[in-house]
Amino acid sequence: MNIIVALLIFTVIVVAHELGHFLLAKKNGVGVPEFSVGMGPRIITAAKTEKGFIVKFFCSQKTMDELEDWKNVTRYSWKLLPIGGSCAMIGEDEENDAPDSFNSKGVWARFSIVFAGPFFNFILAFVLAIIILANSGIDYPIVEYVYDNQPAQSAGIQVGDEIKSVNGHKITIGREIDTYTQLHPLTGKNVDIVIERDGKQKTISLDPNYQTYLFGFSYSPKKTDSTKISSVTEGKAFEKAGIAAGDKILKVNGTEVSNGEELKSVMEKNNTDGKTVVFTIEHNGAEKEYDITPEAYKTKTLGLYASGDIKGGSALEILKYSVVEVKYWIETTVASLGQLITGKLSVKEVSGPVGIVDTVGSMIDQSADYGMRVVILNMLYMSVLLSANLGVMNLLPLPALDGGRLVFILIEAVRGKPVDRDKEGYVHFAGFILLMLFMVFVMYNDIIKIIH
Repeated sequence: MNIIVALLIFTVIVVAHELGHFLLAKKNGVGVPEFSVGMGPRIITAAKTEKGFIVKFFCSQKTMDELEDWKNVTRYSWKLLPIGGSCAMIGEDEENDAPDSFNSKGVWARFSIVFAGPFFNFILAFVLAIIILANSGIDYPIVEYVYDNQPAQSAGIQVGDEIKSVNGHKITIGREIDTYTQLHPLTGKNVDIVIERDGKQKTISLDPNYQTYLFGFSYSPKKTDSTKISSVTEGKAFEKAGIAAGDKILKVNGTEVSNGEELKSVMEKNNTDGKTVVFTIEHNGAEKEYDITPEAYKTKTLGLYASGDIKGGSALEILKYSVVEVKYWIETTVASLGQLITGKLSVKEVSGPVGIVDTVGSMIDQSADYGMRVVILNMLYMSVLLSANLGVMNLLPLPALDGGRLVFILIEAVRGKPVDRDKEGYVHFAGFILLMLFMVFVMYNDIIKIIH
């Protein structure tokens, strides 16, 4: 089931991409012999001919080529395997002097056709973001939690404050705060945070240095979430005691906890002095008490949480923040690529189709307890991320990608004549081979990560 959902997400994203190429190709008079959804054998194929609308089932390529009425029209096919789609344009990868061939068109016509694919991925991400925000709310950067005895509390930041910027970086949505600190790790120097409180802005200088005691587990601090342990840290106190992800915390030093918010409140009172804490935990269906002593841990943190969906935004705000969502994922993807190039991010951390299927599966499993509505919204959210990501990746100026094709078109615009088509073809073919080799590496890496 998880694989099917992931394939459907891939297909919608790829079809949106190909639809961009298709619509601009049609607008500019480029012939499109076939537009298809999926891969493999055709299940159903339709075309509008001079004799009217014709539909055929399980039509082979040979049959399509022999049908005289179908020679100069676009065939629309639904194929067996729900993996991606395609838009075949006349003369796209070959010399063709026909007036409706891709390369017979002007520079800017071809530029618009190629650029339309990634652009439609951004449009899809925008449309899906509207649906998500209309149903779940807008991620305003308003402080929801200020953790006890941590830097934000010491600096005077309060629940309800709106974060406007961090070290001069403008903050529009809550997730940008965590993303900024991930891309610009805290060094120990004071962090300048601009907040808005009661309609007035003020700058707060926050010392991020913080010492605490850790038990080595994580959980969701939201009131709507359970007290299930989402992960345990290898080699730390919880793992050493035999506690595992998925176990449920019932009591902390005798105090019952029924949701993430209550657990957060109790933990903030019981992990500040390094003393042993008694946890009552549901493990493998049975309750058991564990006496666990935390380990001292020094870190750098802001000590606040300011990312929560708040409903009630107007239609204009939803449209505005949908644009912000797409912009956020574009900027995050570009920043991640920058870290990959500079070596700050390992190639081994890159995920491909196998890793994405695994992530989709985990997201479905974690959302299932909260109903189908939450599952669907999370899948839409994943689609926004992937669609924006695909748009950015395809615009990279690399051979075989849309960005590489755009580079050759721009070179032609500057030179006044095209690069030799055969040479361009060799470059794109070489780029395609390298791309496939990289995908094999990423797939292998995904499998290894899942195994371990």
